[in-house]
Amino acid sequence: MSTVRLEGVARGAVEIPLQPASLDIWDKKYRLKSKQGAPVDVDIDHTYQRVARALAEVESSREKQDYWYERFLWALRRGAIPAGRITSNAGAAEHKPKTSTINCTVSGTIEDSMYNILDKVHEAGLTLKAGCGIGYEFSTLRPRGAYVSGAGAYTSGPLSFMDIYDKMCFTVSSAGGRRGAQMGTFDVSHPDVKEFIRAKREDGRLRQFNLSLLITDGFMEAVEKDTDWPLVFPIHIKEQHEIDLDDPAKVIWREWPTHKSYVVREDGLVACKIYNQIRARHLWDMIMVST
Repeated sequence: MSTVRLEGVARGAVEIPLQPASLDIWDKKYRLKSKQGAPVDVDIDHTYQRVARALAEVESSREKQDYWYERFLWALRRGAIPAGRITSNAGAAEHKPKTSTINCTVSGTIEDSMYNILDKVHEAGLTLKAGCGIGYEFSTLRPRGAYVSGAGAYTSGPLSFMDIYDKMCFTVSSAGGRRGAQMGTFDVSHPDVKEFIRAKREDGRLRQFNLSLLITDGFMEAVEKDTDWPLVFPIHIKEQHEIDLDDPAKVIWREWPTHKSYVVREDGLVACKIYNQIRARHLWDMIMVST
């Protein structure tokens, strides 16, 4: 029977048998198997040995490799369990050479263009195929109903593009046998923030995502003081003649992940059009109800 060895300062070692659920998770998620489904890892300790050897092989000499192999193995046998992709993929190149030992990655900035949105979907698909999780910020996409001059139409907004990423992740993870892991983040000042907060109330939507709001000190101060909170998005350079950039009731200057095609001041701040105002505490209550 497989066990975990725990050592106390005064009482010495204690052997704790693994629960059946633990063994089942190891067998289905982390145990190395051949293309035919035959186990390569004989038992959990064999998995520990595989991982420890792979971690130690980065050393330049055989002496150092053996030294660190023993120490990694000692730690693994005593409950120091690495991230899932390490446990699953370290030392497994012979059976799955295109997988990664990186659990979490961050997408590059998704720029507000159809080309870049689909380019990032392509990158994300390959990342998920390798077994990594990936996070994105979607508040860089213009709000629903905004005019797209190149297409002569109005955009359906960030949430509709998140649906594309969601379906891509579902398809890739189904092919790979492991559920894909995605994190979708969103600025609390984006005009579509209420739609983002409520997105998972719709049955079956964005089920391949964890969702997180990007909350600022300014928003928390507005909640505390019970004031209005502006919902904003950057002004495209083609639109700057349509709005008075010096009117604080219409424009806020703030930091933004990308400056491409936007009105930028000398200090690096981006001009953002105020689309609406919402009571900060109302938005906060909405967040709490949807958590």
